[in-house]
Amino acid sequence: MANPVFIAGAALGKFGKRGDSLEQMMIEAAQAALNQAELEAVDALYLGVMDPGEFTGDSNLAAVLTDQLGLPGTPASRVETASSTGAAVLESAFYAVASGYVQNALVVAGEKMTHLPTTETTRILARVIDRVERSYGATMPALAAMIARRYAFEGELDEQTLCRALGAVAIKNHAGGALNPYAQFQKAIEIDTYLASRMVADPLRIYDCAPISDGAAAMVLSSRPGLLNLVGVGHATDTLAVGRRGSFTSFNSTKQAAKKAYQMAGLGPADIDLAEVHDAFTIFEIIGSEDLGFFPAGHGWKAALEGDTGPGGRLPINASGGLKARGHPVGASGLAQVVELAWQMSGQVEPERQLNKVDVGLAQSIGGLANNNLVTILTRTDRKRTWQVPEELEYQPELVPSRPLLQLQSLKPGRGTLLTWTQLYSPPPGFANPLDLGYVKLADGSVILAHGRMEPPFKVGGTVTVDVEGEHFVFKHRDTAGELIKQIGNLARQVVGWWSAVEDVSTGAVRSRKAAKLKAARKKRREQAADGEGDSQPDGRE
Repeated sequence: MANPVFIAGAALGKFGKRGDSLEQMMIEAAQAALNQAELEAVDALYLGVMDPGEFTGDSNLAAVLTDQLGLPGTPASRVETASSTGAAVLESAFYAVASGYVQNALVVAGEKMTHLPTTETTRILARVIDRVERSYGATMPALAAMIARRYAFEGELDEQTLCRALGAVAIKNHAGGALNPYAQFQKAIEIDTYLASRMVADPLRIYDCAPISDGAAAMVLSSRPGLLNLVGVGHATDTLAVGRRGSFTSFNSTKQAAKKAYQMAGLGPADIDLAEVHDAFTIFEIIGSEDLGFFPAGHGWKAALEGDTGPGGRLPINASGGLKARGHPVGASGLAQVVELAWQMSGQVEPERQLNKVDVGLAQSIGGLANNNLVTILTRTDRKRTWQVPEELEYQPELVPSRPLLQLQSLKPGRGTLLTWTQLYSPPPGFANPLDLGYVKLADGSVILAHGRMEPPFKVGGTVTVDVEGEHFVFKHRDTAGELIKQIGNLARQVVGWWSAVEDVSTGAVRSRKAAKLKAARKKRREQAADGEGDSQPDGRE
């Protein structure tokens, strides 16, 4: 049986736009975690950074940290799983300590992003997207927007209701950030501010998207008993291409990771007191709250609107402000979520944001577009727990099979059903601005990403014509040229029919007038004849 793993130290630097180097931010967080754990040395160092080569030009950072922290000889390695890197590096350290070969492990995660132009940062982040979908100009906001629109369609939500639900998440998380001194955004927003914000990818606004951030987090895991016990870790992947998944509105990788974490912990969704759910986009928090078993499928939006996920709600989610307000330095976010849980569970947060009775915390981290996800569960050691999951807490998620790959050459132009779409207002260089994108389901059941070639808004669930232009699929109105000619013909026949009717009416009127005139003439002749006969009769006068 695995050895128990405890959290001996947890630290976080302020997130936001920072002048410090990536190395400096990580050393600051690491030293704070070591100090809290009262350790000067560790058995291993685990580093999580998503893309230091692209963002900062740094390399071999694990060795750099051991050198700068005065830990020569300590084995050090780097872990990367896109935007879930912080959670994945914690997972690696967890298994090392649980194995018994490592007694104390230092976990450090960070990213520096704000010094680059937004277009360059977006380009780097988009590299985690499937290569083919990326070739269409798809970005993370574009894909998230199409997921949001499909969620609304399946839940029969009108545009206003979806907007209110997404806005509720943004407002709640900014309120949490306003109380968090480590958050990038420390200002609450109102619904009017949300509604007035610019559209990024319809229906997502700027307040629906986590910011570009700098920051670092650190944690010490130990076999030495302490207040907090890391009891469950789950990790799962999914297809890189969003279009190959069986569902747009549920993430298999979250469900599988959650099932593993719950089983390892001997707990279920109803046991969780506080959750940190990956909200790089507001719709992800809503979907995550369903995939983790907190709310039934299709009801996460309602829970957000009714305040069930607020600080005083049934299950507080992202009381820290989440990625949305705390910030999202991609390599650090997954670890920062667990640091926040550890602080809440040990009473280390500011009094104004301390929640009551947090014995069990859960963090969900998304890597890429939900294709490398992790779920982490920790408990207070003074909480009574069993290793057998009660039947009523059994978490049995329904997984949807993925679809086969579709090659451009295999497509025959024809009709399809538009599953979802977006209009992207900040597309990559070389693409039309705005850029219309949509997923279309073909007759054989395969799903493709395509460029829109008609005037939005488009109708989700409507029939479109699919064709190929150059190296890309395109979708258009189902009215092809031939059908248009046919419609024109039908219209012409209708016009001819209408004109014939008019002619008939006109002819009838003319005939009626002629008949009336003829009748009047006959009457007049009869009257004249009658007058002549009267003149020839005697009237008794002489």
